[in-house]
Amino acid sequence: MSVSYLFPPNDNDVVVPDPPTKPKRNTKAIGDQSELEVAVALARAGYIVSKPLGDSHRYDLIIDDGEKLSRVQVKTGRLTSGSVAVHCYSTHAHRGGTMRTYRGEIEYLGVFCPQTGEVYLVPESDLVDSTMHLRVAPTVNRQDRHIRWASRYKLA
Repeated sequence: MSVSYLFPPNDNDVVVPDPPTKPKRNTKAIGDQSELEVAVALARAGYIVSKPLGDSHRYDLIIDDGEKLSRVQVKTGRLTSGSVAVHCYSTHAHRGGTMRTYRGEIEYLGVFCPQTGEVYLVPESDLVDSTMHLRVAPTVNRQDRHIRWASRYKLA
């Protein structure tokens, strides 16, 4: 369509652009970043870190502490209300599947929280079957019982 400076366009010629749509979250890229952040933190903590070939396993990394090998599943945590929320399960609900925990299939859950920039390593024995909360801020009511403090799991 050419533009004429002599004749202004009429209302029928005006093209109104569609309103911008919210971009779709790239969950694969988010997970890849979390995996990299956890791997770097583990290496800095003195572990030898290995990556299994492919990504159809129940774990993302293998760590070697010099005595034994351990499987690590990596998750991205979200900072909400003073705690890092972490899903301790995988889900394929978008494909008609169900939630599946990691019990008995990993030794650790590695968590990266983009909002805090911290990495946490949670042993399988401390996992729950749903969403776990790692507390980073003091509680409002000063309750300390049954609180999972993030500092306990933080990788330096």
